[in-house]
Amino acid sequence: MTDQTAVQTTLPKIGDKAPYFEAVTTHGKKTLDDYKGKWLILFSHPADFTPVCTTEFMAFQEIYPELRKRNVELLGLSVDSVYSHIAWVRNIKERTGVQIEFPVIADLDMKVAHAYGMIMPQQSSTETVRAVFFIDPEQVIRAIIYYPMSAGRNMDEILRLIDSLQTTDKYGTPTPANWRPGQAVIVPPPKTVEDAEKRVQEKDLEIVDWYLSKKNVNA
Repeated sequence: MTDQTAVQTTLPKIGDKAPYFEAVTTHGKKTLDDYKGKWLILFSHPADFTPVCTTEFMAFQEIYPELRKRNVELLGLSVDSVYSHIAWVRNIKERTGVQIEFPVIADLDMKVAHAYGMIMPQQSSTETVRAVFFIDPEQVIRAIIYYPMSAGRNMDEILRLIDSLQTTDKYGTPTPANWRPGQAVIVPPPKTVEDAEKRVQEKDLEIVDWYLSKKNVNA
């Protein structure tokens, strides 16, 4: 067994219960239980005072009001100290006028990062990759996005994905590629020949074929 193999961790999967955590943040101690009943986007960044991460924090702050309208909270994380986080957040405000309103975990011992599989040894053994975990009000992981350290995240997709997850929960219907709120959603395909015959006769659906139909739910 090599040293690299020894430090590999099991990655949480979609559908898993989110790993519990207690952590020091820029807003005091936070636990996973603090977010019960809300959606939570937990995201990691490689390091404070770095250019790509700074643009991301400003971008996350820009969508934060829209996320809160959707009952979604943001929680950042890196392995920097809480003092570094505080200094960086203050610096962002001083230099750009953007006030970061969401908390940031100071994960110096990497406990949260390892629990969530945010350390990728092939990238770095001392910094987290750009991971995004979408955790629902029941504290189940509903989606995960990983980005390399070199690529800043797309906030529009993060909002779109939250809208898709919440729409699916509300109406029990999946959403098609490039879906946006207000557009038609997918009707689950029929499971019998008889129902397939009925499906193609339905007048209130946008029917491509028996297995691909859409409907408007005014989401």
